[in-house]
Amino acid sequence: MGPYLVGVIVPFVLTLLLRTSKNGKNRGVPTDVGGEPGFAVRNKKFATPIVSAWTGISTLAELFDYSCKKHHEKRFLGTRRLISSELEFSGDGRSFEKLHLGDYEWLTYGKAFEIVCNFASGLVNLGHKIDERVAIFADTREEWFLALQACFRRNVTVVTIYASLGEEALCHSLNETEVTTVICGKRELKKLLDISGQLDTVKHVICMDDDIPSHSSLIQASSSWTISSFTEIEQLGRENPVDADLPVEADIAVIMYTSGSTGLPKGVMMTHSNILATVSAVMTIIPRLGHKDVYLAYLPLAHILELAAENIVVSVGMSIGYGSPLTLTDTSNKIKRGTKGDASMLAPTIMAAVPAILDRVRDGVRKKVDATGGLSKKLFDLAYARRLSAINGSWLGAWGFERLIWNFLVFRKIRAILGGRVRFLLSGGAPLSGNTQRFINICIGAPIGQGYGLTETCAGATFTEYDDTSVGRVGPPIPCSIIKLIDWPEGGYSANDSPMPRGEIVVGGPHVTLGYFNDDEKTKEVYKVDERGMRWFYTGDIGRFHADGCLEIIDRKKDIVKLQHGEYVSLGKVEAALVSSPYVDVIVLHADSFYSYCVALVVASQSALEEWAQNRGIKYADFPDLCQNEETLKEVLVSLVKAGKAAHLQKFELPAKIKLLSEPWTPETGLVTAALKIKRDAIRKAFSVDLAQLYS
Repeated sequence: MGPYLVGVIVPFVLTLLLRTSKNGKNRGVPTDVGGEPGFAVRNKKFATPIVSAWTGISTLAELFDYSCKKHHEKRFLGTRRLISSELEFSGDGRSFEKLHLGDYEWLTYGKAFEIVCNFASGLVNLGHKIDERVAIFADTREEWFLALQACFRRNVTVVTIYASLGEEALCHSLNETEVTTVICGKRELKKLLDISGQLDTVKHVICMDDDIPSHSSLIQASSSWTISSFTEIEQLGRENPVDADLPVEADIAVIMYTSGSTGLPKGVMMTHSNILATVSAVMTIIPRLGHKDVYLAYLPLAHILELAAENIVVSVGMSIGYGSPLTLTDTSNKIKRGTKGDASMLAPTIMAAVPAILDRVRDGVRKKVDATGGLSKKLFDLAYARRLSAINGSWLGAWGFERLIWNFLVFRKIRAILGGRVRFLLSGGAPLSGNTQRFINICIGAPIGQGYGLTETCAGATFTEYDDTSVGRVGPPIPCSIIKLIDWPEGGYSANDSPMPRGEIVVGGPHVTLGYFNDDEKTKEVYKVDERGMRWFYTGDIGRFHADGCLEIIDRKKDIVKLQHGEYVSLGKVEAALVSSPYVDVIVLHADSFYSYCVALVVASQSALEEWAQNRGIKYADFPDLCQNEETLKEVLVSLVKAGKAAHLQKFELPAKIKLLSEPWTPETGLVTAALKIKRDAIRKAFSVDLAQLYS
């Protein structure tokens, strides 16, 4: 047998054997629990929910202390130095800031611990009392994480607030929790000063930037506050050290305000033991996680996904390099042409992402490949098809030596977009489409751990294991979690359904949070404690369990609308199916009980529609003009019907009419949250006229 045949056949046989073993693998197993009757499943590897992975560690403060001592000399937090900033102008006169960023500059674990201790002492000397709350209101950066740990060192509860939050929600969050100290960036300081007259309890503001605006209008607006820089508070603490006052596991670490997708945000109260349970569970799932790994942090730290991820990083002594969505890659909006984005400069091995970010990476690559055309496009399409065939289980796909050839010739350049070393991605915050998951598996060459969780469960509920290549599922319960499905008769779902139990997802375990701040009524509605002392959260999501113990999300109780003739439409389920259309960036389905059909608002994918128009020879003045074109509307509608049929949707679930929108939705528009989830109520109000016209 020749060496080529050995190179192909041996890896193929080994892979086939591995696939067979994976297909028969149980990942979650039924378990006996208390409370409301249902079908409950736990992680197969853990008979009881894990509380802490470390003996003698029960709080995040203790975990940080432990890691800083163990990894004292290792690099920890990295931030890129700003070399220059300049404005570029487009043909229509709009200006865009472009940044030239340098190398990462690093703090060691030892130096970070020193800063945290100093800043904690500085808070005391500033006059902040232990029973008062601190709010962190800023984009993700190293000072955010250092301030968080400093507050933990003084047992001060931190209120986390999205940097993109609007004025009304910002006032609500700060006033409801009676925050006395706000730690923010320079941009957020301006927002605070604009609403200073509406804030009841704020006394101190600490700006993470040293160059605090100091002109007269700012001084006048902030006359009742003390405004200091992060550096000044750290220096104050260094000169006047104060002993730590560490928390216990039951103390509230964070009041995390949700992004407000259904009105004013709610503050979720998380104890140290809640977050530690999720950290302990997830770190057991990611393969070979260790101090040599590098993590790229760019998602909002005010979101539990990122906050939990960075504490996982701390637990094993990894490095964190900070970036932003607008500087992530070499072609990101804020990166100056010819300079490097965060990923190519850092070369991370581990990343977390929300599906919207991964969709953009996929669309960006496809757009570049399609624009290049010729032999390069044919080669990419062939390589992708061969690898997709293999991942889907075909004997005739690209295995072994052929896989290595395609990786070298085609996918190596794509992997360089994220630095070329990514070996594992965590995805959460929203459902990940099967197409995007397969794209990342093939082109980036890394498994994706798709998680399901909520702020109320500290991001933890289920998580796909690294060797599970299936799509559309969110894995078995994580080791701290028990998932129970309970009957929902109104929707026709039962825990006794066969072959797959179905029902509302209820999450139990030590990671289930205390409830909503200052809202006992809502807390009692969705949180329950059973006769065995287990705390449960009722999610309102509908799921079903596969035979191997993995969960699949199939519906949402709150998104159910009854049409005129009695049919029920699940808005979220339909949207999840229709977003697979190549012409769709965002889709919002709208149903009205006075009508027999649905309509939809579609934020169009500019690259896909312009390519279609070019191929069809359609002339248009600009992209908004193309979106108004009747032929364009017909093409998108046909594509939506095709996607709906592929997902086995009923005719009444598909939109009969659509409105194409040319402008992308960002958190600044108020139409999506910082986690890029749609704000359905805000969208209905903003497009009330358009929706009425679709029904006319």
